[in-house]
Amino acid sequence: MEKNARARGPRGEYAKSERRREEIVDAATQVFSESGLREGTLRDIAERVGMTHAGMRHHFPTKAALLAAVLRRRDEISLAKGAAAQPRGVEILREWVDATRRHVAQPTLIDLEVTLVAEATVPDHPAYEYFVEAYGRAEELLQRAFGEIRADGILAPGITVTQAARVALAATVGLQQLWVWDRDRDLVGELEFAIGSLITVPLE
Repeated sequence: MEKNARARGPRGEYAKSERRREEIVDAATQVFSESGLREGTLRDIAERVGMTHAGMRHHFPTKAALLAAVLRRRDEISLAKGAAAQPRGVEILREWVDATRRHVAQPTLIDLEVTLVAEATVPDHPAYEYFVEAYGRAEELLQRAFGEIRADGILAPGITVTQAARVALAATVGLQQLWVWDRDRDLVGELEFAIGSLITVPLE
């Protein structure tokens, strides 16, 4: 009996730690949305969740690691919303644009992605693995979408599935960066145009 109790212990501690990490990420999202990336501090977030600065650094040793976790949570929410409808082909592209529309409603998270990706180009950066994985998943999803679009006979002529997926991803990343510099740009409309040019049916 004692052996079984010991066996359950680590799982319980792990679950508790994961819940704590989720609380920190939620608090970080709120703090950065309210105060901005530069003004929002780890101490502010620690106070929001009722723990010490040192205690929070046990879960996220650096601000960059915490920022990557905030972006990862955003991606998980977007993927869950998209997967619920089980989209295919053009529907995936429409959900892709809708996700960007939702992100515009939380501009701090776009600011965060643009700022962090510029810093995370070296392998030892805390957010490097996040972007490798995130952009890899994004390209894989877009490859699937354009593969189905080609099978449906509505892929624009003269472009391969791989090219279409990479152009769509590059357009998303690039347009977000331009939007951070100029909030008057129509990020969603420009993205719809860019991705819509890769297919022969209306994207809307």
